[in-house]
Amino acid sequence: MCVSKNGEMMARVPLLSESNLPDQENLIAKIRGRRGGDLINVYRTLLHSPPLAETWFNHINQVRWGTEISGRLREIVIIRIAHVLSSSYILRQHVPKLAEIEGLTNSECASLADWEAAGVFNEADEAALAYVDAMTIDVVVKNEIFGPMRAHYNDRQIVELTLMIGAYVSHARVLEALEVDLENI
Repeated sequence: MCVSKNGEMMARVPLLSESNLPDQENLIAKIRGRRGGDLINVYRTLLHSPPLAETWFNHINQVRWGTEISGRLREIVIIRIAHVLSSSYILRQHVPKLAEIEGLTNSECASLADWEAAGVFNEADEAALAYVDAMTIDVVVKNEIFGPMRAHYNDRQIVELTLMIGAYVSHARVLEALEVDLENI
């Protein structure tokens, strides 16, 4: 992490405020509208490149809410990726608030750090979690990992899960590379 003059930790790229972006008020209003009125730090960072911030915003929102994937499974996938890639930012954003809204307990969220040993997830969840791990850690997905996906998910859901995993792996890596400051919650 970068360190400020007074010794505080800070992101590698300064967080922008709306006053830094007077020509981006429509995009900022769009982001705030989807984020409960907040301009969270990931967007305060990405707005250094407004065109990319906007495409990122549109894509990540479609991946999260424009699929057949249940909210519960979506949060399981996102939180597992955050554990695997040590993304404090994503964990802070999703646990407990977003996870609880989708029916995950704090205990289940914690179990996602070592889901295989936890034994608290059903077969469909475990198939998805093995797929997450293969895509995130190994990149190559072996047939023995992909096969169980077919037993629990249709082709559309498999494509949607694949894109969701890919998007959040990218999300986590960008957040970590830029050391985006955690939100004050």
